[in-house]
Amino acid sequence: MFAENIIAFVVTATALTMAPGLDTAMVLRSALANGGRHGALTAVGVAAGCLCWGSAAVLGLSALLQAWPLAFLALKWGGAAYLAWLGAQLLLHPRDAIVPGHVATSPSPRYGASIMRGFGTNILNPKVGLFYVSFLPQFVPRTEIGSNYAFWLACSAAGIALVWFTLLATITAAIRPWLKSARVAKALDRMTGGVFLILGFKLTQIANA
Repeated sequence: MFAENIIAFVVTATALTMAPGLDTAMVLRSALANGGRHGALTAVGVAAGCLCWGSAAVLGLSALLQAWPLAFLALKWGGAAYLAWLGAQLLLHPRDAIVPGHVATSPSPRYGASIMRGFGTNILNPKVGLFYVSFLPQFVPRTEIGSNYAFWLACSAAGIALVWFTLLATITAAIRPWLKSARVAKALDRMTGGVFLILGFKLTQIANA
């Protein structure tokens, strides 16, 4: 049971992490402007921000669910609505470019600045916090509420983010012309929006179970 739950979490978290967003844009900008190493360091900052958000969500989530069991159901419905809203936005308003604006080569910043750029972008984005609060409860069994189970899921999500964004930074130079295609950007957004809508519908079925 737990193995199936963890596999489902890893697959879903990977798909959501790969979906284009602010973190993706920041890593791409850093890699395009200053090289793959700086892009990878920006990815480290993003992963650190994810871990902070995930840990905060786990602490608040445990206290809330132990005090009010009905919050478990409420969070599932809230997560379904949030994913459906994200999906609708991507389907109705796809972007013309994955990285908006022109990205010119600039003098290389200090490595620490690249890390803080990724961390700041992530930690100052309340949507990331909302993502963790709505996403993690879907994979926490009732018997594990109040345990370290949710924390390890948060660590796993941060690890997935680190691996994906580091890989993205590494191959950015090779796919630079592809990233400029408006057709590709729109197709990716619409595909991601469809996935989010399907996930939202699946969560309503879980909530009714």
